[in-house]
Amino acid sequence: MPQDPNDPIIRFRKVNKWYGNHFHVLRDIELDIARGEKVVICGPSGSGKSTLIRCINRLEEHQEGDIIVDGITLADDVKAIHAVRKEVGMVFQQFNLFPHLTVLDNLTLSPMWVGRVPRKEAEERAMQQLERVRIAEQALKYPLQLSGGQQQRVAIARALCLKPRIMLFDEPTSALDPEMVKEVLDVMIELAGQGITMVVVTHEMGFARAVADRVVFMDQGQIVEEAPPHDFFTNPQSDRTRDFLSKILGH
Repeated sequence: MPQDPNDPIIRFRKVNKWYGNHFHVLRDIELDIARGEKVVICGPSGSGKSTLIRCINRLEEHQEGDIIVDGITLADDVKAIHAVRKEVGMVFQQFNLFPHLTVLDNLTLSPMWVGRVPRKEAEERAMQQLERVRIAEQALKYPLQLSGGQQQRVAIARALCLKPRIMLFDEPTSALDPEMVKEVLDVMIELAGQGITMVVVTHEMGFARAVADRVVFMDQGQIVEEAPPHDFFTNPQSDRTRDFLSKILGH
């Protein structure tokens, strides 16, 4: 069933998740993300932000409420989960590249196996995405021959090879040396200008200011505050947000 382009591409409706019986990691999450919107999710460690985005492609299961991604409600239906995962690319803290495969082979694996794309087309698509993240000259190297920043750019290109409509980033720069952070953020800033929906968990507040349409602040499994970046940084409404910003921005 075709989706109304004005409908949110991602919807959380009263979503709750527990780990075991006691740890209530997501509490009554209500969140809509529009098509093409860039949303940065921030908050202290253990606030539930990584769990939240991992629920979008069902890497984590929620126990209560509804998550609807591009019109598909995520439940235990394997076909629905598979359909959503084809639409959603994900980039993790760790690069999760296969060390025994070249960069090019890392990128063609999924389109060939999941998307049933012929090798020649998969390789053309892989090279296009490696160009996009400005690393095409490294195609025949192995991941461990690359710097951390280059490996993360390869991981971004790999996610783009499945032509996702949504990209999720789970603290994509937190495992990098400081001098490599900028090259990854620059690639993400370019992507943000190309109309793809992006949900980014990060502590990089400069990136949030430059790219986000909206910043969502989480604490203790709840959304405490959400606002456009200018309002979020200059006029936070909640004491918890102000406290977090003073720690992370140092004022």
